[in-house]
Amino acid sequence: MEFLVDNQASTKRFKHFYASDLRGIGQLVTQAAISTTRIAEGVHQSVWRTMGVPGGSTPDRTRGLTGFVYKNIYKITELLGNGIDKVLENKQPWLESFDEGKKETLERISVLSALNGVMGDRLVEQDNQFAIPMSIYYQQEPLSLDDLHAGQIPQATSKVLLMIHGLCMNDRLWQGEHDGVEVDHGLQLSASLGYTPVYLRYNTGLHTSQNGRQLSDLLEQLVKNWPTPIEELSIVAHSMGGLVARSAVYYGQEQAMTWPDTLKNLVFLGTPHHGAPLERIGNKLGIILSKTPYTAPFNLLSNLRSSGITDLRYGNVIDQDWQGVDRFHNKPDGRIGVPLPQGIECFAIAATTATQRSVLAERLIGDGLVPLNSALGYHSVDEHHLMFAEPSQKIFYEMNHNQLLSDPQVTQQLELWLANNVKSEDTK
Repeated sequence: MEFLVDNQASTKRFKHFYASDLRGIGQLVTQAAISTTRIAEGVHQSVWRTMGVPGGSTPDRTRGLTGFVYKNIYKITELLGNGIDKVLENKQPWLESFDEGKKETLERISVLSALNGVMGDRLVEQDNQFAIPMSIYYQQEPLSLDDLHAGQIPQATSKVLLMIHGLCMNDRLWQGEHDGVEVDHGLQLSASLGYTPVYLRYNTGLHTSQNGRQLSDLLEQLVKNWPTPIEELSIVAHSMGGLVARSAVYYGQEQAMTWPDTLKNLVFLGTPHHGAPLERIGNKLGIILSKTPYTAPFNLLSNLRSSGITDLRYGNVIDQDWQGVDRFHNKPDGRIGVPLPQGIECFAIAATTATQRSVLAERLIGDGLVPLNSALGYHSVDEHHLMFAEPSQKIFYEMNHNQLLSDPQVTQQLELWLANNVKSEDTK
């Protein structure tokens, strides 16, 4: 009996694992081994340096016999890793045959989403299969935007609502619970206001502007190929998703695309328009680690942070915000001001775990990740200050960052804003 229980538990664990994952796992193991060796060599050289022994080709590399040993470790690791990768690449179609009929589990996509958030840029650089491609989902199935038809979306309406998740998250997390009751802002707005909700899934480890450009291209396809002419597109974006949405609108308008003309409403939920303190703390920690020879090698761990994460230091939106600079350096806010798009109704929801507003809540604590001032677009520099109208702002108290995804109060506020905007459009 005990064997059967253990066997069932093992089977349950493996349902989240695909046979075709072996190649991606192999690549990650190889990179982890190389990174660990680099840290070890860095510590080794730090010790030598205190004894007056010079370094190798770079200050963190060893030389002589020690350097020779480390070089061979790197070569052997890469040789073995590349060899295994080549074998698995040839076997990939065979491995994929074992995965046929497997349904994607929430646990699996949650792990992959977290992995992409932390190192998604590296996954793309290494052509790792775990890199999440940007896709738009309807009823938990990806849409083929090149071949959209009524069969794919039998209940397609002329009003489309796009839901965009935040860092390390995914489209499934919009389906949550509050006090034991299932909550999905998209489905509720579909029932009350007639929207067809679709959900974005993307690699949150890429630069915000890279995702913004991709999203703009996808929305152009969506609007062009939607089964019925789209009269209204609305976007509800959580956290980083709001920066991606702003970036998409910026590039869509810059390139004179047609989809921004259909965008009527843009709602931000806890979006760090001016960055998040946690990333700034992470940046300062990396700088502190790099100050002493013994801790400097461990700064490699700090520098594993993805491009998406470092974009959250100040709230980067466009390419110029990050191009040409070392994203790990401690530099002042050098963003180019990107105002809220004209002709589009923009709304901001902020949350705080506090019971009332305070300087601490506004500038630091906020919802646990994003301060109130950042979520509401407040900034002391006019170029960066986002002009949300007073009726278009809402603060929820005793609520944290992730609760914005599934709290009925948020749903009600969305209904109020979007319903009123529909009425105002009808009276024009």
